[in-house]
Amino acid sequence: MESVNVILFDVPAVRENLLPLSYTRPIADFLVGITTLRAKWESMITGTFSYLTAPYLAEKYPVVSTADNFYIASHVIATRTLAEAVKALQPGESLVSYTRAGEKILVAYRGNAEGFDKVMASEVRGTEFGEKVDAIRFVYDIFLLNSRQIEADFEVLTEGREGQAIPRSNIVIGDHEQIYIESGAVVEGVVLNASHGPIYVGRDVDIMEGSCLRGPIALGEHSTVNMGTKIYPGTSLGPWCKVGGELNNVVIFGFTNKAHDGFLGNAVIGEWCNLGAGCVASNLKNDYTEIKLWNYPSHRFLRTGLQFCGLIMGDHSKAGINTMFNTATVVGVGVNIHGSGFPRNFIASFSEGGAQGFTDLPMEKFFDIARRMMARRGRSMSEADHSIFNSIRELAENYK
Repeated sequence: MESVNVILFDVPAVRENLLPLSYTRPIADFLVGITTLRAKWESMITGTFSYLTAPYLAEKYPVVSTADNFYIASHVIATRTLAEAVKALQPGESLVSYTRAGEKILVAYRGNAEGFDKVMASEVRGTEFGEKVDAIRFVYDIFLLNSRQIEADFEVLTEGREGQAIPRSNIVIGDHEQIYIESGAVVEGVVLNASHGPIYVGRDVDIMEGSCLRGPIALGEHSTVNMGTKIYPGTSLGPWCKVGGELNNVVIFGFTNKAHDGFLGNAVIGEWCNLGAGCVASNLKNDYTEIKLWNYPSHRFLRTGLQFCGLIMGDHSKAGINTMFNTATVVGVGVNIHGSGFPRNFIASFSEGGAQGFTDLPMEKFFDIARRMMARRGRSMSEADHSIFNSIRELAENYK
């Protein structure tokens, strides 16, 4: 198939359910498994990719539209068979399917912008895909689907490729073929257990001695795993993360530090976050009852059907040493948490404080902290980023 124009579109209702993580990025840029949702589609369809997302994100993530586009729902996870069905669409045709939760959704449409607007405004209908699809509908879907996606991505990324040899100083349990180490990575004196799923070690990753990893696990490029770290299945790190302590079924989007002892489980953490030494986040209630999680569009805590759910944290949020989070705490964008005790289960964006209460974080202070942290990774904040965070500040007033 020749190169095509692909537009990954955000469904507004889904975007709201995925706050605070969707405040700062299109859904297609979410990390699930080893790669982002966009990267999965790019590996299966040859084309030019762009985003149709919230208007305030458009300067940084512009849409590129032609007379003939393949519109794909950004929260749907690509598979080879699904990609083939999308590519088979003719102009004016739609592809629909059911999620594993039983919701009928538009997966893709081929045509121009006017035709797409009409399809979005009408009842969901079109050619039905014969299988149920995985889709990120709520923030907890990210960690629920992560193990399966690590396995699927591992198969795609390592096919026909040979990684580094596993150094003899490591203890390997399970199939060596299920461990892939990219160039530049340093892995010495580590327990690597691939008997339950693959372990993917990205380029220039440093896993220090004494660490124990049980797959499925994915470690993004330039990340660091400190000495004695314990990483359990279903954990993915994006690029430039630094972790320590104990992680279980955790997804960290990138550029985030949780470098010291402390437990984090069944959690999703955005970019440019920092969890101080001894920071602990519960993922199970003492009475083992069903977990309720803050839902932005509903302005209340909703039932999840889950028994395990930990910390959900938006970009550029920080927690000081020994911070303790209750089960299923949701932290917005640009939050600064400090002090003893448990902060409340929902903390609005651009707030600072702790268990005794929160006050608004001035934007000048937020930008100053963000600049200093980003400079440590050789990054800087663009004018588009400034505009996005100012827009988020206004939007966040509606969700306090």
